[in-house]
Amino acid sequence: MAIEDKLSELPAEAFLKEDSSDDAAFYAPVRLVTHIDEAATESLTEYYRTLLPAGGTVLDLMSSWVSHLPADVAFSEVIGHGMNAEELRHNLRLNRTFVQNLNRSPILPLDADSCDAVLCCVGVQYLQQPVKVFAEVGRILRPGSPFIVSFSNRCFSTKAVAIWRALDDDGHAGLVRLYFERAGFGDISTSVLRDGSESDPLIAVVGRKERP
Repeated sequence: MAIEDKLSELPAEAFLKEDSSDDAAFYAPVRLVTHIDEAATESLTEYYRTLLPAGGTVLDLMSSWVSHLPADVAFSEVIGHGMNAEELRHNLRLNRTFVQNLNRSPILPLDADSCDAVLCCVGVQYLQQPVKVFAEVGRILRPGSPFIVSFSNRCFSTKAVAIWRALDDDGHAGLVRLYFERAGFGDISTSVLRDGSESDPLIAVVGRKERP
């Protein structure tokens, strides 16, 4: 089955957005703000500390001016992808960057088996071809390496896909898990990093590229 058919049980309108205007125009203004609060950010940073390999190559997918990486952990390279070049230039953890609209072109400009981890923080809700993007992440990851997808209940709602807007946090976790499964990932786990009682809620779903 082709990658594009692997969510064929969902209607095409599941991945439509209220605002169908050009994403590049929407993300053109520089927004040097954080999209989750300080407590949720701290929890994510500590979670990264448990999973990311020191000295490895990390891709921060759908990044901006911050990556939430542990300040005391060094990596051989941190690659940043996003929709706003100026925001990426403000991110001091990034060694190199590229701007790309994944909804138009989901193919990542990186070599196969070249990354030790991939991150996607509060961005998965905007993907209109999620399984294709997840499959591309699987291509560039080294076997056994993690793809860490984290999300909250905060987003640009008009740019989030319809199915995301229709689900609650548990539904979001199940949907992301489905993306992982259909893209061929294994060892998939879900962690509630913040339950929302004292800060923004934050959930992480992690899948690992299966070894040969």
